[in-house]
Amino acid sequence: MALSEQQREALGLELYQALRGEYTIEPFTDRFDNIEIEDAYYISQAMLQPRLEDDGETITGKKIGVTSAAVQNMLGVFQPDFGFLTDAMAYDDGATIPVKGNLIQPRAEGEIAFVLKQDLQGPGVTEEQVLAATDYITPCFEIVDSRIHNWQIKIQDTVADNASCGVYVLGKDKIDPTGVALDKLKVVVTKNGEFLSEGEGSAVQGNPLTAVAWLANTLGEFGIVLKAGEAILSGSLVPLESAASGDTFEMTMTGDGIEPSTVSCQFGD
Repeated sequence: MALSEQQREALGLELYQALRGEYTIEPFTDRFDNIEIEDAYYISQAMLQPRLEDDGETITGKKIGVTSAAVQNMLGVFQPDFGFLTDAMAYDDGATIPVKGNLIQPRAEGEIAFVLKQDLQGPGVTEEQVLAATDYITPCFEIVDSRIHNWQIKIQDTVADNASCGVYVLGKDKIDPTGVALDKLKVVVTKNGEFLSEGEGSAVQGNPLTAVAWLANTLGEFGIVLKAGEAILSGSLVPLESAASGDTFEMTMTGDGIEPSTVSCQFGD
């Protein structure tokens, strides 16, 4: 690792303070020519630690980000990243998400979430093992939010910043994924009642199962397990869309062998 332990801890605290203070900071990649992705992972751990130890949050899942070409092209980041979900980040289907005091520069993205019934730990996790370990899938919104100024991120910046995660919303439906062609599931997203975007499961590394297996194997290198009961967000199927107070988003997921399933959220002050 190129950065010292003291530097990593200080940068993690800087991100945590930006999160709580609702302000942005300059990209780490502009400040440290030698920062590596492995450094960024440890910075993200240092950012997470006070949320768990001081604020009393608990981990409820993990997320994969920057998996689709649409999102990669928007952000200029061309490989996936990963982050942690906590109970303080979770909102119910149909909830009103406050922007003030909660988010800085939010963007909504539509995803497929996997809720696990068995642990998954890499290396060597396959798509078949992901399917066997999945209790159910459900449509979800992840509201991404960057503590980096104006979303000027490179891969090291977003990994350090908990994969630019803000909050998330899981749908109510619990869909058995067995026998479902997950790569052919289609989502349609509306914003304020008007069509916004659409995408298919194949947008995330060819298949959401592939994305979750990648996450299990990547985190396995750091000794981190995808645990039974956790929600795993498999990556956006559509381009990110800015969200502001007064906006309402809804997503409908359809596919052979499943009933149409929806998830929605709105934003308030």
